[in-house]
Amino acid sequence: MILIADSGSTKTDWCVVENGVLLQQIFTKGTNPFFQSEEEISNEIETVLLPQLRAQELDAVYFYGAGCVPDKISMVHRAITKHLKVKGDVEVSTDMLAAARGLCGHRPGIACIMGTGSNSCYYNGKEIVANVSPLGFILGDEGSGACLGKLLVGDILKNQMTPELKEKFLSQFNLTPGEIIDRVYRQPFPNRFLASLSPFLAQNLNEPCVHTLVLSSFKAFLKRNVMQYDYRHNKVHFIGSVAFYYKDILLKAAQEMGIQPGTITKSPMEGLIKYHHEK
Repeated sequence: MILIADSGSTKTDWCVVENGVLLQQIFTKGTNPFFQSEEEISNEIETVLLPQLRAQELDAVYFYGAGCVPDKISMVHRAITKHLKVKGDVEVSTDMLAAARGLCGHRPGIACIMGTGSNSCYYNGKEIVANVSPLGFILGDEGSGACLGKLLVGDILKNQMTPELKEKFLSQFNLTPGEIIDRVYRQPFPNRFLASLSPFLAQNLNEPCVHTLVLSSFKAFLKRNVMQYDYRHNKVHFIGSVAFYYKDILLKAAQEMGIQPGTITKSPMEGLIKYHHEK
């Protein structure tokens, strides 16, 4: 019996699996060691995951998370082993590896994440061999929910959208310009806040300015990230809520950039369960 976790900045999907069969699925808040302390991560496991977890002992844990770069792995590892009884390995890896394994399995390909944040890599069927740094939503993360939210807010507050759209946006989210500035510059997790605004774009895609904003952001993601890999000889696969819900525009962007799209799915979990069963 193994536990597989896929954690983004917004939520963590924990799945208890035995012989490739899903036995239990639990959702908790997102875990990101760049923004959270070991104590905060440990507390979420202890107070939210453990009370729901039916398995008393696990053979292995595979935790894939945003921000789980080499120098942050040990703190996540400690938080997991502090509360979970595991007979075998506890493997902590990046959410990028989760996407690659979930999308490509044991085959080579280009894997992309487009959720709250964005990322991409070239995967040779065993490991990630090339990765363009996403740089986060301030310097990069093109095509992500946070980046789309940032572009939306910027256009709204700088009057680049119609007065009707501006009024509709502020009314729908019950926000003032001052409150937006406070949430972005002074409150924690501005990336989550900005990503939470991006569904407004999906609701108003018939507006030319909104359609252009989304398409341009997706093309920027492809140009600044995907096109640095061997995209002419590999299909490009996508995972995440933004890729899933904006699928039609993403496919249009790929076509305009001469990119061969492969799988587009919301979560890597189904692919990860298959990957670890076949491992």
